[in-house]
Amino acid sequence: MPPSNSFPDYGLTPEERREAVNGNRYEWPGMDGERGEIWCYTDHYSYAAGDSVRLHVSSTAPSFAIEITRDGGTETPVFSREDIRSRWQDTPDQCSVEGCGWDASFAFEVPREWPSGAYRITLTAEARNGAPIRCHHLFILRPEPGRRPGRVLQVAATGTWTAYNTWGGSNHYQGITGPNRDMYAPTVSIERPFCRGFVVLPADAPRVPLEFQLPPATAPRYPHMEWAFANGHSRKYASSGWASYDSHFFRWAERAGYAIDLASQHELHFDPEILDGYDCVVFVGHDEYWTWEMRDAVDGYVERGGRVARFAGNFMWQTRLEDEGRRQTCYKYRARAEDPVYRLEERSRATTSWEAPEVGRPGALTFGLNATQGLYAGWGGCAPRGVRGFPVYRPEHWAFAGTGIYYGDLLGEKSHVFGYEVDGLDYVIRGGLPEPSQTSGAPDGLRILALGMSSLKEESTDVPADDQFLSDEDAKFVAQTLVGDDSDASVDRVKRGAGMIVDFQRGEGEVFHAGSCEWVAGLMRRDAMVERVTANVLDRYLNR
Repeated sequence: MPPSNSFPDYGLTPEERREAVNGNRYEWPGMDGERGEIWCYTDHYSYAAGDSVRLHVSSTAPSFAIEITRDGGTETPVFSREDIRSRWQDTPDQCSVEGCGWDASFAFEVPREWPSGAYRITLTAEARNGAPIRCHHLFILRPEPGRRPGRVLQVAATGTWTAYNTWGGSNHYQGITGPNRDMYAPTVSIERPFCRGFVVLPADAPRVPLEFQLPPATAPRYPHMEWAFANGHSRKYASSGWASYDSHFFRWAERAGYAIDLASQHELHFDPEILDGYDCVVFVGHDEYWTWEMRDAVDGYVERGGRVARFAGNFMWQTRLEDEGRRQTCYKYRARAEDPVYRLEERSRATTSWEAPEVGRPGALTFGLNATQGLYAGWGGCAPRGVRGFPVYRPEHWAFAGTGIYYGDLLGEKSHVFGYEVDGLDYVIRGGLPEPSQTSGAPDGLRILALGMSSLKEESTDVPADDQFLSDEDAKFVAQTLVGDDSDASVDRVKRGAGMIVDFQRGEGEVFHAGSCEWVAGLMRRDAMVERVTANVLDRYLNR
C-alpha cells in the first residue's frame, strides 16, 4: 500500500498522466514493431466437453508453444504442445467491430474428464531478437447439462468483458469509429484477442478504488490508469475481465470447499435451461451488460424456485447479441438517436439503460437494485474519501450471522468492498432504518440490509475540468432518462446515489444482492467478515 499522504509514482510526467486517463491507448497488430508479437483468440467464449476449441493466431514467429492451465482454487496444467506452425495474418482496420477474421491455426478437442472452469491459454514464441514473446487468452468450459445438486453455478460477466475489451481500438467506451475515428463502437466483436490484463495480472496491479485517504484539497488521480500506461496494459484491465473480478470468486469458492461450475452469459441467452440444474447461481464483480433474454433466464429460474446470489455492481445496459453471439450491440447514450429499434413500433429492445421508459423493464425487477440510483464511489471526484465498506442497518439478518457485526458498523471496510461502481434504489429512512421509497420500483418485500453513499457526478473544485475522467456525462444521461431533460436542476435530482445490500423473495425463489463491483476484493484479501457473509448466503441457498 502506498504512503497515506501521496499517490504512487509510476514515473510518468504530468502530460503522460493526463494521456493515461483521457487518451485512447489500445492494442493493435504491429504495435510492438521490430521486436515482433503474438496474438490469439478462440471462436467462442465457452465450450462443452468434447467440443473442438479453434485457436486463431497471428504471430511474427513461424511457430509457438501452447500451455493450458485450469485457473481455479489451484492452478492445474492440463495441456501443452510445442512447435505449432504460425504466421502473420492481416487484420481489418475495424476488427473491433467486424472481428479479426484470422484463419484457425490450431484446434484441439476438450477432454471429457476436464472439470468445468476457466482455462487459461498461454502462447510463447520467439521474438526477432531471440527473446520470448507471449500472449494470453481464456475459454470457459461449461458444465454438462442435468441436475447438479450441491453445486454452485457462477456465470462470468462476459457481456461486460466484451464491452470493455480495447483490442483493435474500439469498445463501448472509446474508439476509432465514426468520421473522425474518435467515437465508441455500438457494436463490437468477440472474435479478437483480449486486451492485456484481462486474463492475467501481477499481484501489485492497482484496483480502481483508491487504497489510501486523500489529504484535504488534493485533486484526485487514477493510479490504476497510470499503472496501466506505465506497464503496457490496457487501462480497462481494472474495469473488467477474468483477472480483476470473476477469478477471485471462483478461486475463493474452490479453496473454501464449494463445488462450483462456470458458464458464460451466452449460456443464459442461448441455453437458459442450464440454470435449472442448480440450487444456487452466482454473479460477481463488474456485471454491467445484459440482453433481454439473459434477464428472462434469471427471472424464470427464480420464479421456479432458484436462488440467485449477486455479489456485483452496475446493472445498467440492455444489449443485443447478433451473428449467433459473435457480436454485441449497445448504443448506450446514442441509442435514441441511432439505434434502429427506435424506428420500430416495439422499442423495448432498445440498447439503452434498463431504466429508460421505452424499455419498460427496470433493473430492480431482476436483482432488486439498479445502477442509475447508485454508481460511483471511492475514485475520482465521486466520494473519494467516502466509506470503504457497507454501513450495516439490519445486523440481525441471517446473512450477517457469525460476523459479530452491529448496527452502524462497516462491513468490508478493511478490504474496501464498497466501490468502484455500486447499485442502489431510491429510499427513505424511518426509525433509523432504510426502506425503498414508493417510487423506487423495488420488488415487494425487498429489505435493505446495508447502505452507503455514492455519486453520479464528479464534482469538486479540486479537480481541473481537463483532469475529470467521469465529469457529469452519466448524471446528464440519467437525468434525461429519468426526468426528461439534462438541466442543472434535473441533474441535481439524480446525482446522489447509494450502494446497497438487499434481499427479497419472488415466486418460489430468492435473491440476495450485494451491489458492489468490489465485493470480490474482500475475498481476494481474505476479509473474515466478507467471507462469512458470502458463505452464509451460499450455504443457505445450497440448503446446507
